[in-house]
Amino acid sequence: MRAYWAVGSARCRELLQYRAAAAAGIATQVFWGFIRLMIFGAFYASSTVEPPMSLAEVTTFVWLGQALFRALPFGVDLDVREKIRTGTVAYELVRPLDIYSLWFARSAAFRIAPTLLRALPMLPIAVFFGLGAPPSAASGIAFAASLVAALTLSSAISVLLNTSLLWTVSGEGIARIVPSIMFLASGSIVPLPLFPDWTQPILKALPFRGIVDVPFRIYSGNISAASAIGEIAGQFLWCAALILAGRWALARGLRRVVVQGG
Repeated sequence: MRAYWAVGSARCRELLQYRAAAAAGIATQVFWGFIRLMIFGAFYASSTVEPPMSLAEVTTFVWLGQALFRALPFGVDLDVREKIRTGTVAYELVRPLDIYSLWFARSAAFRIAPTLLRALPMLPIAVFFGLGAPPSAASGIAFAASLVAALTLSSAISVLLNTSLLWTVSGEGIARIVPSIMFLASGSIVPLPLFPDWTQPILKALPFRGIVDVPFRIYSGNISAASAIGEIAGQFLWCAALILAGRWALARGLRRVVVQGG
């Protein structure tokens, strides 16, 4: 594990150098946070029925989404895509390391470092503009556990997308299609309880809600601390399933891999 920890920590140190980009990202996320709050405020002001989430819960949901935006699986790892495209992935294949664990460590670092750079300065701003605290200490602990599961799930999805590049030339299609589905089905755009009733079974059957919907609703109190145990268990079950699926797909892909380019 020391080798993968070293890879992950080196990747984190590399990403932590982009402070100017993080500052620009914070300004962008705060701006879009206000835009989204105005939209939801107008929605709640004109609603004639009681929504399944209160405006305070949605406000907390929005600010958490803006602060933790970089934890989402946006698509494939651009470095891995370039290595597969040019053929330099052959150097990683001959290393005495498990390539899945190597890619997973890189993916986890890519989630953690930029998130820390943006979230830590954003949280005081978000608290001033409506981000509430968890309703109880139990909810706070459950949120921390759920957030760890969400980061693991996000990394597992990213590695699975990286593995799909072994069957494609550029990976452009998968890099564009999956993030669009993920943003919608995770609750990143609109909290999932606000979706129509007929969509709820579909959304609950997908793994994406474990990235955003579950941890954020636990934090806001929309999911109680008692109910959070089952939700967190579901997150970790999806993590195990996607990690196994990623390992299986990678093993199949490496059997017939053709090094392109160099």
